[in-house]
Amino acid sequence: MTRRKFLGAAGIAMMGWWLTGCSLQYGRRIPETETSMAEDLGTLRHTQTDVNGLRMHSLVSSDPLPSNAPVVVLVHGSGLSGRYMIPTARQLTADCRVHVPDFPGFGDSDKPEKMPDVPSLADWLAAWIPAVGLTRPSLLGNSFGCQVIADLAARYPERIGRAILQGPTTPPDERSMFWQFIRWRQNQKYNPKSLDSVTDADYKKCGLRRMYSTFRSQLTDRIEDKAPHIQAPVLVVRGEHDPIAHQRWCEEIARLCPRGRLVVIPDVAHTLCYTAPVQLAAVTRSFLGEPM
Repeated sequence: MTRRKFLGAAGIAMMGWWLTGCSLQYGRRIPETETSMAEDLGTLRHTQTDVNGLRMHSLVSSDPLPSNAPVVVLVHGSGLSGRYMIPTARQLTADCRVHVPDFPGFGDSDKPEKMPDVPSLADWLAAWIPAVGLTRPSLLGNSFGCQVIADLAARYPERIGRAILQGPTTPPDERSMFWQFIRWRQNQKYNPKSLDSVTDADYKKCGLRRMYSTFRSQLTDRIEDKAPHIQAPVLVVRGEHDPIAHQRWCEEIARLCPRGRLVVIPDVAHTLCYTAPVQLAAVTRSFLGEPM
């Protein structure tokens, strides 16, 4: 067996072990009394939209805002739903119209028969945007969601106004399930316990087969080839201690985007949409206020 195949097999085995109920949360259990920040929807409301024969679930802000208020769509990461992005969504609702969709096959959206990859998820998102009546919204993605946004921005430039890529995956030197598992473990110490109940439920809802397919696409997708074709302004956001999207990689993505730049938020790591919503919302607002 080659080293590459060994690392891949090891990663798959570890992911399967975790998804089938073995706790890898550093030996701790989630207290039943602990409340997740994702449970407080604020003024966000649930909605369903038919897109190419499937229902896509999303959360939508309902605050009364001027008609020219910025529109921001939050794009979730691999295996998850939009639930863990609720803290940042709530921060933005004061002055932005906010949408938090679940990709087909994830969260509370319908499940297509075909397993997902980056281009197909970008296709779904590109179809969902006009279906909900949006025109060139800004897209804010976390982790794998950044890869979907990059694919959409390169192939559907008419669908996007600006892109905020927070913790974009995946550095070329770490494109194996083994390394991604290691990096995920390293990031866990920066996440509060309350996040575990959200992500565990979403991963199990997604299922092992769909999660494996998404991970495989994450590791084979070359965001660096798409970045030079993105016409929209791009803000790459990195947490100072992010082990998943390291500094050199984020600098490279920002450099490759014709209208890209990088902001580093101190003292935080990878899952900023949950762990640092105030800081992430602040740099997003600042970026949205810049001239096109």
